[in-house]
Amino acid sequence: QVQLVESGGGLVQPGGSLRLSCTASGSIRSLNRMGWYRQAPGKQRDLVAGITSSGRTNYADSVKGRFTISRDNAKNTVYLQMNSLKPEDTAVYYCNVEGVYVRGSGYSNFGSWGQGTQVTVSS
Repeated sequence: QVQLVESGGGLVQPGGSLRLSCTASGSIRSLNRMGWYRQAPGKQRDLVAGITSSGRTNYADSVKGRFTISRDNAKNTVYLQMNSLKPEDTAVYYCNVEGVYVRGSGYSNFGSWGQGTQVTVSS
């Protein structure tokens, strides 16, 4: 099917920056919507940012003006540039990708999650 590999998480001080990456691999025919979600301890997983195949983006109100989502279709990769990080941004970040993959002699839709990467904002 399709596998997602995330990277870029870590520990950063308040006001700092991090860039997350998520690369899809496998029998991919096309990638449609790509997005980033986050889940803090004891809370539900929430949308952070999403980007369509045409480049249209949407953001959670809490990250508007600080985070930027982008994608490189040639590399099957979605990025999340996070600036001006705050302690409340601390969470496990997951990428989510929807698209079409080659299945046998045809195609099938898929939706996959990355393994998650920890982002900790603390002094």
